[in-house]
Amino acid sequence: MASEGVLLGMGNPLLDISAVVGHDFLDKYGVTPNNAILAEDKHVPMYKELAANPDVEYIAGGATQNTIRVAQWLLQTPKATSYIGCIGEDDFGKQMQKLASEGGVNVQYDIDQTTATGTCAVLVVDGERSLVANLSAANNYKIDHLKKPENWALVEKAKFFYSSGFFLTVSPDSMLVVAKHAAETGKYYMVNLAAPFICQFFKDKLLEVLPYVDLLFGNETEAKTISSVLGWETEDTEVIALKLAALPKACGTHKRVVVITQGTDPSIVAEDGKVTKFPVILLPKEKLVDTNAAGDSFVGGFLSQLVLGKSISDCVAAGNYAANVIIQRSGCTLPLKPTFH
Repeated sequence: MASEGVLLGMGNPLLDISAVVGHDFLDKYGVTPNNAILAEDKHVPMYKELAANPDVEYIAGGATQNTIRVAQWLLQTPKATSYIGCIGEDDFGKQMQKLASEGGVNVQYDIDQTTATGTCAVLVVDGERSLVANLSAANNYKIDHLKKPENWALVEKAKFFYSSGFFLTVSPDSMLVVAKHAAETGKYYMVNLAAPFICQFFKDKLLEVLPYVDLLFGNETEAKTISSVLGWETEDTEVIALKLAALPKACGTHKRVVVITQGTDPSIVAEDGKVTKFPVILLPKEKLVDTNAAGDSFVGGFLSQLVLGKSISDCVAAGNYAANVIIQRSGCTLPLKPTFH
């Protein structure tokens, strides 16, 4: 069994507003299929339009929160996981707190009195998802909340830390202080590349935290983007994974492992100068509901076994299982109990 508080996630909590739309809807708002972006002024009317959709769903979201909820679901030990982020003092915030807490996560939100809870438009077209995040309160997370004794106690207690790269847009100083704590105490610090725009426009923040990263996740698009940004002149995901794994580390306690998912193609794991490929669980097209949170769920599954001291192959198997469950459901929603063994 996992110990209480073993895994701590820090990120941008967003309430997903999810609906099936047509390509014309994407075109109307200038959204690219299967991408993740931050909302601009032109996207603001989209949220009202989605809310008017009779089949709209509201789901506790945000990349890191998805991952932590999935890890918690697989671990089944109450409060094995904790999560920190910022929400507003409103109905959306209350709804999200209820959903996350019911799943067993120890949620410790910073509550912003003046800003609305962040939302994410999840636009599902032909089973693929495009995300447009309106961070709102999530954008206001401050390191002061992390340093409160009751919250820093969660850091002291945890042995594994995870943040999606999206949190670099909000509180890189919070990520860095926890990353340094992990390096000093021999704990594991883990990050996800999250989206191409993080690699492109938040490169300096990413490179500042990267020396502390023991386990780096990403998908093939993000891997190719970081390769381009770093001037590596290769689109070979195996080569990129090895190069990322070989970048300098601030602490030698753990070797860096890099995990790159590739949709329906095998996932790549780079460690010790070698690449191992792991096939995914293939799903008949008619069973696919949507791909929203597939990557987050893979990481959640992976981390659920990592904190139990399992092998990398067991971690990948749990990641594949979790992603396979999620893509057969709408958004990041979970059955009552997992059947993974």
